[in-house]
Amino acid sequence: MTRPPTAAQRRVIDAADPVTGRLKGTESQLAALVKRGLAFRHPRPPHDHFLTPAGHRIREAPPEAVAAEPAIRSPRTADVFAARIGSDEEADSGPGRVREVHSAWQGLLELRRMTNRDGATDRPCDWERAHLVQAAALALEAAGHRPAGREAAGYRVRATPQPEAVAVHAPDTALLRACAATLDKAGWQVGEHTEPRTRDRYLLASPRRT
Repeated sequence: MTRPPTAAQRRVIDAADPVTGRLKGTESQLAALVKRGLAFRHPRPPHDHFLTPAGHRIREAPPEAVAAEPAIRSPRTADVFAARIGSDEEADSGPGRVREVHSAWQGLLELRRMTNRDGATDRPCDWERAHLVQAAALALEAAGHRPAGREAAGYRVRATPQPEAVAVHAPDTALLRACAATLDKAGWQVGEHTEPRTRDRYLLASPRRT
């Protein structure tokens, strides 16, 4: 259990940008939100502050429900969110997960705008190139594709020996090609390949640079 934000902190949270979660407030207010895991400070100039998923949940919840809301500690830019790559231990999605995915995707688009030299949001940024599996999985999950789970068939994103490339596997051709279309729209270069031993089809995806 965590203490609810102060009235001043709640006003800052409520006034956050509804899409990106960008915050405005005094340095002490923003630092307090960061300390509580409700906001993070962008590592590059102008070092703006943004809501974490926990901060988004507080903004969307009625004030009386906030006292029971656990915070996420020690956020570090996009690392506060973990996209589902398709593994046995992952739980089913629910309304809260859908909101978190939407917030994370909008935050990633804002990160693209702030860090790509031309401000482009239609191609991956440096963070995505350093976190290939997470970035590709977020693009897929944000588009509504379901990751594989303990009792569910869906996409799986895996690292590969190739630089700047991930493999995407799916249980059927239709989902595989839908994933390819999603990644292409999200700024990835995608090719369909065949695994020599099993003859299974899979995608090889790399972030586009231009």
